[in-house]
Amino acid sequence: MEKIQTVIQIIFRGSSSEGVFMRLLLTLLTLILLLLIIKFINKLFQKALKKLESCVGTCLPPFKIQNLELISADRLSNILKRLLNALRLLIIALTVYIFIPLVLSFFPQTRGIVLTYLYYIIAPISNIFHGLLAFIPNLIIIAFISLLARYLIKFFRMVFTEIRRNNVRLAGFYPEWAEPTYKLLRFLIIILTIVVISPYLPGFGSPAFQGISIFLGVLLSLGSTAAVANIVAGASLIYMRPFKIGDRVKIADTVGDVIEKTLLITRLRTIKNVEVTIPNSMVLGCHIINFSAMAEQMGLILSTTVTIGYDVPWRTVHQLLTDAALSTQDVSEDPPPFVLQTSLNDFSVTYELNAYTKVINRLAKTQSELHQNIQDKFNAAGVEILSPTYSAIRDGNLAALPEEYLPKTTAPRGFRVLQPENILGTVIKTG
Repeated sequence: MEKIQTVIQIIFRGSSSEGVFMRLLLTLLTLILLLLIIKFINKLFQKALKKLESCVGTCLPPFKIQNLELISADRLSNILKRLLNALRLLIIALTVYIFIPLVLSFFPQTRGIVLTYLYYIIAPISNIFHGLLAFIPNLIIIAFISLLARYLIKFFRMVFTEIRRNNVRLAGFYPEWAEPTYKLLRFLIIILTIVVISPYLPGFGSPAFQGISIFLGVLLSLGSTAAVANIVAGASLIYMRPFKIGDRVKIADTVGDVIEKTLLITRLRTIKNVEVTIPNSMVLGCHIINFSAMAEQMGLILSTTVTIGYDVPWRTVHQLLTDAALSTQDVSEDPPPFVLQTSLNDFSVTYELNAYTKVINRLAKTQSELHQNIQDKFNAAGVEILSPTYSAIRDGNLAALPEEYLPKTTAPRGFRVLQPENILGTVIKTG
């Protein structure tokens, strides 16, 4: 009863007209103070906005990466203005949130609400604080594993850089393998690091985390089938070494110089200066012809065929073809060109000229120049090239040569035409 009487006296004392007036006065002063604080915050941010506008183009440069301007100065200024306005509203909201329990604590009837109100503020902050304290050991483990992975990657980068520069040599390991091997090892180390530190992350065992992991796994398995196939094919091509950057190759029906090869694609530039991108899975599934593989050591053999009549000595044809090959700019003298007689046809002999060249990037031009020299040599020697074999009716009295190669005194012989009675008389006399 004494406790009840004491509580009733406190309530009545707080409910007296004098106590109510004082509490209302304190509430009014608190509201005035709140308005002054909000006004001060607004003025402070207005000055900050004016200062920001004056800095556009001077102390606030545009956001660039080398010569590429990603965000202009005006755009960056607008973004910062919006961030400042958001920060101003957040500070005002926190200020009002703090003043509300202060005002409610002035009246005995609302002091119980203040306790609940403060609990809603203190409880989350307390949970976050205790969670951070509990997370500190895991954070130390995560930091240690991350530092270990980082320095391991740096170590491998140093080793493979020296291998690529031929300062360090490993038996059976080619220098061009250094860069892709380093990238593969770096990728594996990063994946392994993520797997190891995942159990130490907050919320690792929660259903939400597991659901997100399953969703990402299904998404990757469904959407990256072609990418994974290209990556596996790209890794296989790297260690198979069918070609390297700068080689002249033929992949399926495309002939060109290799200008780029990655884990996903191989890029060629054709002789027509057309860039062709081929997925590595297609490259691995096609036959690959490398024209540059043996060019630096022995040279690539250029071959072409001509058909010459039986009336021309084969030694003359061999000599003319060899002279034409040696007159070509990019044809090598050592090893020397050679000629093969590949077939004896009905009306002509097929000769195959083979010449070595080490200049692969000018292959088409060298082949064209070789054909030009063959025509010049044969025309100058008065030898007719029967390629293709004539199918039209011709008298054969005059060789099919350009006019400048024919002797000036040479005239085509005419046909001997007899009248029917002369033919009959000739037959009777000879009969």
